Amino acid sequence: MTNIDDAPGLAPKIFRFSDVDEFRNGIRGLNYEFTPFVRRISAEQIILRLPGCDVNVTRAFPRAVDAQLVADCTAVGFAMDDLDVPIRFNGAQRDRSVIVMGGSGAAYNTIEEVQRQIASIVFRPEVKDRGWPETRSSFQLFETSTVALHRLRRTVTAVLAAASEPTAPAEVSLKATAMRESVIGAVDAAIADIVPVRWTQWPNDERNFRIFQEIRALLSDDLAQPIYSEEVARKLGLSVRTMHNVVQRYRGMSLHRYLRLRRLWLVRQRLLAGAESVKAVALAYGFWHLSDFSRSYRDQFGETPSQTLEFGRKR
Repeated sequence: MTNIDDAPGLAPKIFRFSDVDEFRNGIRGLNYEFTPFVRRISAEQIILRLPGCDVNVTRAFPRAVDAQLVADCTAVGFAMDDLDVPIRFNGAQRDRSVIVMGGSGAAYNTIEEVQRQIASIVFRPEVKDRGWPETRSSFQLFETSTVALHRLRRTVTAVLAAASEPTAPAEVSLKATAMRESVIGAVDAAIADIVPVRWTQWPNDERNFRIFQEIRALLSDDLAQPIYSEEVARKLGLSVRTMHNVVQRYRGMSLHRYLRLRRLWLVRQRLLAGAESVKAVALAYGFWHLSDFSRSYRDQFGETPSQTLEFGRKR
């Protein structure tokens, strides 16, 4: 990881990561966890703190993300690039001019199948007086105009570039406040151009998202134990078909594939912490077929579990 934070005043912080084990989220106000789909990465986070808001741009990597805002915040997110593989956000995957918004305590999940560049603007305190869409317990997804989205992207790019330029100490406060006004004005324009379309109904349906969150919470509690669909469905009062459909929608993969991926990632974290043995950790997370486990681990992370453990003990 490289942190460039030696410029005074308004300069943004830049964090670079070449290893998924070193990656951490630096966005304030966001409780965040991820499951990577790749081992080697080239990731970057740029974080600019302005009066009352943070502007963040992340060059990410293939992963699943589950996150939740803390209290008294409003967040707006959008892609800074245009790729043929859309991000799956709260169960929806569309190649459109999309912004997402959430308020205090709102949660979201994403599936990013390829490397993406993503911007987020976190306002603190929560924005309540600008006619923005009402915040709920989950982030909401909106389709805006291409013109408004491009303006939002250009504003973020210009603000980060200007913040990187030398600024006299006496001018820092004035410049930062003016930048914030430009950012919030670009968000206003994107919200003003929101188009009411039917395809956003699913990702904005709090009932479906709540079901997914309940499934995820239960599975997180039981990851070290064998998982059986019928038992999970019974505990949640769902049919097996409904549960599988919800997981497929929000995770973009089967229940069992996601659980296996998640277990492998948790095993890796334990090994890097210097666990007692590979076998003990594998068994603790439900991998009883050790040769199959070792093969899956090597395919996912590009090294054997023993190599990971050895590296963890040397750190």
